[in-house]
Amino acid sequence: MTILDNFPLWSALLAIGLAQFIKIPLNYLATREWSWPLMFSTGGMPSSHSAAVTALSTAVALEEGLSSNAFAISAIIGVIVMFDATGVRRHAGMQAVVLNKLVEEFNHLLEGMKTFKVHPRTEKTKKLKELLGHQPIEVFMGGWLGIIVSLCLHPFW
Repeated sequence: MTILDNFPLWSALLAIGLAQFIKIPLNYLATREWSWPLMFSTGGMPSSHSAAVTALSTAVALEEGLSSNAFAISAIIGVIVMFDATGVRRHAGMQAVVLNKLVEEFNHLLEGMKTFKVHPRTEKTKKLKELLGHQPIEVFMGGWLGIIVSLCLHPFW
């Protein structure tokens, strides 16, 4: 078997690409702006991480069966990835929102201090990325997208 024949790999990659692409029109419906950088960003609807791991597990199940070791490995890794997307990564994004607000308020304070003839050293700050993790519905929809991609792709493999 060559890499071109690896159905689980291509199924997962297609699910990632499709999930990332879907973010663009969904964002347009919400904001009326086309945002092509979403194609390469984290977070948002649907979760490409969830789409990838469910597509992978579904493809492995179709190819090797539910009782295979490969399915067990992919399913457990999938659960971990999906849990992480709604847990750790989501909370890191929430913390980034708070930290960005603190930096903004601190910079405002520094601007106010200039009227007191104090010249604090100002440094450029880079905003932290706030859209890191996912809401549970984004993970759920990404998961379903991955399953659908594998089921639709399998007859052509």
